[in-house]
Amino acid sequence: MTRMIVTVHKALGSSDELAELIARALRESRSTSIVDLCSGSGGPMLDVLERLNRKPGFEGVTLTLTDLYPNTEAAARINAREGSNVSYRTTPLDAAEVGRETAGLRTMISSFHHMRPESARKILETAQRSRQPICIFEISDNSYPAFLWWTALPANFLMCLLITPLARPVTARQLVFTYLFPIIPLCFAWDGAVSNARTYTLEDLDELLRGLGDEGYRWEKGVIGGRMKKIYLLGIPTQVAGD
Repeated sequence: MTRMIVTVHKALGSSDELAELIARALRESRSTSIVDLCSGSGGPMLDVLERLNRKPGFEGVTLTLTDLYPNTEAAARINAREGSNVSYRTTPLDAAEVGRETAGLRTMISSFHHMRPESARKILETAQRSRQPICIFEISDNSYPAFLWWTALPANFLMCLLITPLARPVTARQLVFTYLFPIIPLCFAWDGAVSNARTYTLEDLDELLRGLGDEGYRWEKGVIGGRMKKIYLLGIPTQVAGD
């Protein structure tokens, strides 16, 4: 499933768009490190960091992957790389309980919609209070009427069938449970449709941000076009320690 999601990001061109957005957030916040929350097995951030490290001035940017339930297999594989700018924290980290001592740009890529409003607001409050930048990025879309959420199911099912050969490496087991017994496409279709229905709209983000005004911190939200609408939210400290 994770490889499928990464492939979708590549197909939509969102890795390039996300790299540009994160580069701007790093530059404006004077940060040189990224702390990815709810990373799972790594998601698109591994590809995004490669693109970032090819940009002049961002060659030394590092990425730390974290999760409340760390993927031990992915962590072992990533942490075994020598000379890499990527590491995986093997102890649990709750996205809503990130301390001030965890410095760097906090990112949540296609995961913020999993948070209930109370937790989502706490994530934003914690970033602002800690004077750390944060970038929320979603490729799902909740702008359609709620009763139409199920219409995404057949499109997502078909998409899974089409992009599976591109989700390298493709295993024999993956092919069996995609084309002979289509369990993976069913799960992919359901997850995508539910994600669309749960994604915070720009109006929802306004509600989450209500009362979070701070002279030393600014918020920016918007939509990135392209092959599919993507919603983003940036939190940038305007008073950096040492100013």
